[in-house]
Amino acid sequence: MSCRSVQCVFWILIATTTMLVGQENKFGTLTGDFETQNSFFIRDSIIGAANTPQYDRQKFGTNNWMTLNYSVMGFDIGVRFDAYYNSNLIDPLDSYSALGLGRWHIRKEIFGLDITAGYFYDQIGNGTIFQALNARYLPIDNALVGARLIYKINENWQAKAFVGQQKKVEKQLNLFENYQPIIVGAAIDGYIAVGKEQKLSLSPGAGAIRRTLDDNTMNQIATDIGSYAPEDAFVPSYTMYAVSVYNTLTWNKFTWFVEGAYKTAEAVNALNPKGVLENKAGTNIFTTLGYSTKGFSILGQYKRTDHFIMRTSPLQTLNQGLMAILPPMARQNTYRLSSRYNAATQDVGEQAAQLDITVVPIKKKLTLNLNLSNIYTLEPIEGKTGDERFLLYREANFNALWKINKKMKLIAGFQFQQYNQDRYEQKPGVPIVQTLIPYAELRIRMKKRKSLRVELSYMATEQDYGSWAYALAEFNMKNFSFWASTMINVIPKKYSKVEVFYEFGANYTHKSNKFEIGYKRQVEGIVCTGGVCRYQPAFNGVQFNVVSSF
Repeated sequence: MSCRSVQCVFWILIATTTMLVGQENKFGTLTGDFETQNSFFIRDSIIGAANTPQYDRQKFGTNNWMTLNYSVMGFDIGVRFDAYYNSNLIDPLDSYSALGLGRWHIRKEIFGLDITAGYFYDQIGNGTIFQALNARYLPIDNALVGARLIYKINENWQAKAFVGQQKKVEKQLNLFENYQPIIVGAAIDGYIAVGKEQKLSLSPGAGAIRRTLDDNTMNQIATDIGSYAPEDAFVPSYTMYAVSVYNTLTWNKFTWFVEGAYKTAEAVNALNPKGVLENKAGTNIFTTLGYSTKGFSILGQYKRTDHFIMRTSPLQTLNQGLMAILPPMARQNTYRLSSRYNAATQDVGEQAAQLDITVVPIKKKLTLNLNLSNIYTLEPIEGKTGDERFLLYREANFNALWKINKKMKLIAGFQFQQYNQDRYEQKPGVPIVQTLIPYAELRIRMKKRKSLRVELSYMATEQDYGSWAYALAEFNMKNFSFWASTMINVIPKKYSKVEVFYEFGANYTHKSNKFEIGYKRQVEGIVCTGGVCRYQPAFNGVQFNVVSSF
């Protein structure tokens, strides 16, 4: 679709919005939302905020999304308009400009049969063999474009089937086109209660995926393999199948989830030292066992992944063409320094375990939490010795929440980390990053809807950038919020002197509109959501964002 025709559709929708808002009884119901992110770039070569189009000449970049959903006579019709200008969202080191329809769909339910045509987000089980989601800030928008049927068999069972192509997340191939391989999937999910008192229940399910490569992709793969040495060559398969079986068992205070998945052999990019594709099948086992009672809970998790690489093509890397997203096996930290190093899921191979324990020794007063996680490779890492031959990530995190009174709450904790920066950030030869991080947060509620939040933390490390100190103050009052933070590289390893990074800003909320403006000088790092990570470059400049819904 050309830019001109897209603009026509957009303005028609705007006109339609004007006519239909407030006419829900006669004409149906129209809802929507709009979001714009605007960055003004100020060059700062000291921290690496330089040598990109935005810093060197463009000075401004913007990302915009507008979604409209219209419901009438049982139909749900939706469309999303996307516009990017001088954007570094898709490629942090380059610029991208384009606009178009990022998503559209038509949905209707007919006597228990839910029919969707267009773009849709969904997943099978825990998302191990298929997950289509929108996490636009990473950026990931791997919606499936096609058709989906969901049939409600009865109150406890439903089945679904779908077919389509995945939306692209590659600026070189046009963000508004689709990958050519065809994806077909089906799943059935249910619920079974056992006994009169129903203390025991099961939530079983199973799903399957079939992905068929297009001729152009297969030709590229065959050409690559044709250049390999005889011992590395193989005949690639057009079609890959994957199956998953899962169940959640609940009994009294226990909950046990288990999922096993298998995918057939295909050409995969498995980090081979020779830089060649390999013909590998894949497996994934994931299970959690939890117990919860008054004042105490414990949750254990285990995952083993072996060449479970689910992409639309083996030629894709990073966040391109992800058909499924494996759950992470490390704590999702929220504080600035404790979340600086994140463990991205390693689909090539990892063995991981996590334990989370919560105790409430003083009801409504004191809560204690301990989280432990260990993530290892399946094969030894070349050049490493001892425990580091297999270590990817290790964390111990202990914190306490103390409700001082009705208006004051204190959270204090300590985190220990070991992080394989070589593997997670593709930085060959760098040592394991080891951190010690004490942190604290104080929350104070005041009169007239006012509140204050203060966050303090310190990271002691001899690797990467060296040690950091961080402080944040956030003040909220009715419709306004103000914040200021500073992050100081107190013992620098990469900079020639102590560098100070800071951020300050404000936002204003009025009904369903939120306006935010701020200035930040930010160090580079990795940002993760749900086990999927993205490199975020150093930033220096002003950001202005607006979010609105109706």
